[in-house]
Amino acid sequence: MMVLIPLLQGCIQLLTLPICLLSYLGLWDPLCKKIFPYFMARISTAYNRKLFQQKQDLFSNLMEFAGRSGELRLLEIGTGSGANFQFYPSRCRVTCTDPNPNFEKFLLKSIAESPHLQFEGSIVASAEDLRPVADDSMDVVVCTLVLCSVHSIERVLREVLRVLRLGGALYFLEHVAADRSSWGYFWQQVYNPTWRYLGDGCCLTRETWKELEKAGFSELKLRHIQAPLSWNPTRPHIIGYAVK
Repeated sequence: MMVLIPLLQGCIQLLTLPICLLSYLGLWDPLCKKIFPYFMARISTAYNRKLFQQKQDLFSNLMEFAGRSGELRLLEIGTGSGANFQFYPSRCRVTCTDPNPNFEKFLLKSIAESPHLQFEGSIVASAEDLRPVADDSMDVVVCTLVLCSVHSIERVLREVLRVLRLGGALYFLEHVAADRSSWGYFWQQVYNPTWRYLGDGCCLTRETWKELEKAGFSELKLRHIQAPLSWNPTRPHIIGYAVK
């Protein structure tokens, strides 16, 4: 079976040869950065519809981490088009970050449609380097479908722990690698090289839960689920939150 993986990878790369050539010439990445927000804005709507209950349940206890003022200081990493705003409670002060400035017009639309939230600002920054955000300044950090495409999960979680106040929490919903003995993992390996091109660096085979387990949080509530996405290499997910 392992012999088949590079053969099938090669077949898929042949089908996407123009993209592979553009990437080799250094032209694909800037083009993808412009196209990707349009694609994700559509995908996020469908994703929210299919995982509405899971997201609603995940964010249902956010206010438990609010400060003494009763307001919740929330930092979202990889905000993108603002697909999570509808799930945040009122009295929530949101700071947005994303490394791709081309999401701006979609983000502004979501902000305009979320009058129940107070927006503190939007920062163009990678998740590994959140220097504009002060130490111990956030009650909650949120990342959904982000850790699949960062360069270093370890560095991201280090930054999360830096900006969270003691007792604050990281909320996450991420697609991850399937069980290594499954056909799902086999196909994830087959698709992964081409998927990275099409998904702006998205990796299908990350065992993200292992990074969360060793990051140094005082409490970790994590579940593995199969997202209701029909047949899709991103079906395996982890969902939950981790307390500093």
